[in-house]
Formats: sequence, C-alpha cells, structure tokens
Amino acid sequence: MVLESTETLDHNENNNNENHHIMIKLQLDGRNNEVAINAMIDSGATEDFINRNFCHKYNIRTTKAKKIQEIHLAEGQPSIMGPVTHIVKVPISIGSHRELATFRVANLPNHEVIHSMPWLRNHDLQIDWGQGKITFESERCTTWCLKESPMVFAITEDKAQEKNLEVEFGELHIQKNKKLSKRIQVQRMDQQAKVSTKGTKESAGHDLYANERKTIPAKGQEVVDTGIALALPKGTYGRIAPRRGLVVRHQLTINARVIDRDYMGEVRVVMVNLGNTEYEVKTGDKIAQIITEKIVESECYEARELEKTQ
Repeated sequence: MVLESTETLDHNENNNNENHHIMIKLQLDGRNNEVAINAMIDSGATEDFINRNFCHKYNIRTTKAKKIQEIHLAEGQPSIMGPVTHIVKVPISIGSHRELATFRVANLPNHEVIHSMPWLRNHDLQIDWGQGKITFESERCTTWCLKESPMVFAITEDKAQEKNLEVEFGELHIQKNKKLSKRIQVQRMDQQAKVSTKGTKESAGHDLYANERKTIPAKGQEVVDTGIALALPKGTYGRIAPRRGLVVRHQLTINARVIDRDYMGEVRVVMVNLGNTEYEVKTGDKIAQIITEKIVESECYEARELEKTQ
C-alpha cells in the first residue's frame, strides 16, 4: 500500500486549562446502529479525532487518508496517538444539531471523539466555558444543521467518562448474554453418558452418543438411549439428523427427528436400518447429530376460505 506523503498535526494531549475543554453528549451513526457517546470539545486541538478501537468496535467505516499525518504535541514531540492513516465521515447529532462530520482516526488514550478549534470556527459556536453552555446560532447552523433549540449543555468530564464506561460495559454485557442465549444446556441422566460435542467449529450439529449397546436389525429399527437431556435456546427446536458416514456406509438413518424446546426428558434416537445386514451399536458410538433451528411462532385459526397463492 503506497500513500502519497507525510504531514504533521499538532495536538495538545494534556490540556491543563480546564476552561478550554468540555464534554458534550454526541450521537453517532454506526454502520449497524446509532451509538451515544460523550465527546470532548478541545480548543487546543487542531483536528477532529475519533478513536481507532471505537471505530472497530461499532463497525464504523474508515477510509484510507490521502496522506499519512504524524501527530505532534504542543512541545513538538511525537504523540502516541499517531500516525493518522485513515479518516471517517459519519453523521453525528449534538442536541438538535446534525451534520456529516469528518474525523482523523487516531489512538486516543482517554476519549472516543475529540472536536477541535477548526470545528468550533466552522460552526461559529458561542461557548460559555465556565457554565458549560454551547449555542449553535451561526447562519450555517440555523440554515443547515438545526431542527430545534440551538442550545446544548456540557457535562463534567468525570460524568462523561462514567457514561462512556457504561456504554462500553453495557455493550459487552449484551454481547455476553447473546452468546449465552445460544448455548445448549446438557444434563447427564446417567453419569457414564457422553455430553454432545461438535466435530469442528463449523459443524452444523452436535454429535449424539449411544449410552447402550443395541443391535439394529436389517430392514428394521430400534430406539437407542443417549443418557442425556437437553435445554435448547429460546426460540429454537432440536432436529435430530443422521450422520453422513452411517448413511453412506451402513444405510442407517433416523426417524422421529424433532425435539421441542419444552421437552426435558432423555434424548432417545430412533435408528433405522435400510440395509440387508444387522448393525451393532456400541456404547460411546456417534449415532446421530442434533441441529438447533429457529422457530417461526404461528397459530392456527379456522377460515371459511383459504387465501389463494400466486
């Protein structure tokens, strides 16, 4: 990958004058959903920045910058924030103010979003740094950016960081719950029984193991115990499917294939032998697989006529 040239950006990472940076609530449109976050308005920054990890986490699209931009502190020393290799163009809302904003993607150590002095000048904002009050009343804002009251209020930096942490850990909690909601609970009815496993990470089903010896007669069928009970994820049912190897090599398939989510008894597999020779199932053999499938909730009702299909 070849980039055209290298420029430098100045940024005051540690602004000691608290009257010249404040925190505001900002809503940003990610690719999948809207994200509410608290951003810093920093009069000492020369460019608008967005955190690189924040973009990755919320799937915010980045594009390659035309030029690599190094970031330097006010003292001229290089900043750990750089270099800037990508930018983001994304719709944002601050109160009733809405615009398509452009940010440099950087490794921000303490904040997700930083608005700079050029942004303040472009919108000609009226800021009461002491009271934490911001007014969007320039001709540009009243013509293009605003729908309601032009005034928003800042929040304290401690409160902003607290809220940002709530958003971050709230998202982690949601993701954890989503992951847990997809898991199948397995209870051994017999301590010698084998818990269902997946052959590979990409396998569609979980293998079911025989918990007894059983002979499947030619052209006949037998019920084989697995010694386990299952609690399936909400909104799913279990489909017991045959194993490809048993079908191809021994002509063994499966009957009675559906397990409802509210069935908590032992899983028993109806094995059917379509071949001309009997088949011996041994304890611990893989005999079938269970695949979880989503349910479309529906109800039956009596109708005088059926709707015609096209």
